[in-house]
Amino acid sequence: MTSDPFFHPVSGFDLPRFAGIPTFMRLPHIAPGDPRFGEIDVAIVGVPWDSGTTNRPGPRHGPRQLRDASTMIRAEHPVSGVRPFEAMACADVGDVAPNPADIQESMKRITAFYDQLLDAGIMPMTAGGDHLSSLPILRSLGRKAPLGMIHFDSHTDLFNSYFGGTMYTHGTPFRRAVEEGLLDPKRVVQIGIRGTAYDTEDKDFAKSVGIRIITIEEFHDRGVADVMAEAREIVGNAPTYVSYDIDFVDPTFAPGTGTPEVGGPNSYQALQVVRALDGLNIVGADMVEVSPPFDTSGGTAFLGVSIMFELLCVMAGRVAAG
Repeated sequence: MTSDPFFHPVSGFDLPRFAGIPTFMRLPHIAPGDPRFGEIDVAIVGVPWDSGTTNRPGPRHGPRQLRDASTMIRAEHPVSGVRPFEAMACADVGDVAPNPADIQESMKRITAFYDQLLDAGIMPMTAGGDHLSSLPILRSLGRKAPLGMIHFDSHTDLFNSYFGGTMYTHGTPFRRAVEEGLLDPKRVVQIGIRGTAYDTEDKDFAKSVGIRIITIEEFHDRGVADVMAEAREIVGNAPTYVSYDIDFVDPTFAPGTGTPEVGGPNSYQALQVVRALDGLNIVGADMVEVSPPFDTSGGTAFLGVSIMFELLCVMAGRVAAG
């Protein structure tokens, strides 16, 4: 074994063994502290963490599988002709190193990592991880003023608690984000909500604070263009976050997730809704809940990174506009 510590393997106590590189979309890996870190416009970040999962685990392995699938992504958008990697400086900045045994410490680590990006003027694109990952990200991006949010999902993630008092799960992040003043609920729209339920607590909360919920029935009845026109009107021109849970998509097209719900959009509609975000003031985005153990074909991960590429193309317009 070489005496040069640079070549020594990273201990599993320093960085969990399920974390690491190859790079997203074959981009350079530039970690915080690298001399060229400050030159990045958009950073793609892995958050390999699923301690908020309450049923089928696995999204902690999502960033690694998404990186592997992303080698299929090419340079140019097939419809718009946007070439995001020429329009802005993109890089894979690696993974946030969570503590898989401690939810609160992990969230602090995630927020601290994103604070570095924000302080350097870098816009983040996140590959999760379960949906609780969004809360510590918003604690960074929304620290100065509450953000609007367009949220694609089959679940609201607005519940107060699980199991009689557990306040931090993948079903609670946006309830906490509203309570902490990270999101402006009147500028939040949730699209694709469906599935059986235990009660209406989440929807009651949404109604009480002004969050707009567009159910899957309304989505299918109205169509992508009409629904997304309303979503754009809700968030307006102010800073907006985009959170995309892969279970927004019907499990026929995206089976590799922990909480699938039938009756969702197809894979083309999954891309269409992102294309309709062009021109919005997007300050960050995430793709969460891809779970490799349930994605034996790899198709879910490829759809996930295809959606991430669509988001990058939209963000390229934002960077170009200054």
